[in-house]
Amino acid sequence: MVAIKTIERVQTGVRLERRTLKVLKALAEYLDLSLGDLLEGVVLHAFEGKAPFSGATLEQIAKLKSVYGLELTAADAHKLVETGDEPDPGS
Repeated sequence: MVAIKTIERVQTGVRLERRTLKVLKALAEYLDLSLGDLLEGVVLHAFEGKAPFSGATLEQIAKLKSVYGLELTAADAHKLVETGDEPDPGS
């Protein structure tokens, strides 16, 4: 029997890249989860160094990335600049 744990959730405002959010929302819908539950699960897996998705789910993610034009990869993490924040090439 799985032990149920009582928790307290808080509302948060998080900014995400537009296409990444679209893929996450579509994946949550596909998995019949709320966006918050999906993100919470991904983070808890990451905290333990575990992969959060099965092979079949990764295939679905690849399809969703294609649909929404998401070409970012893990290598792009922490190197993204928002529109309007680009350095001035003349400076």
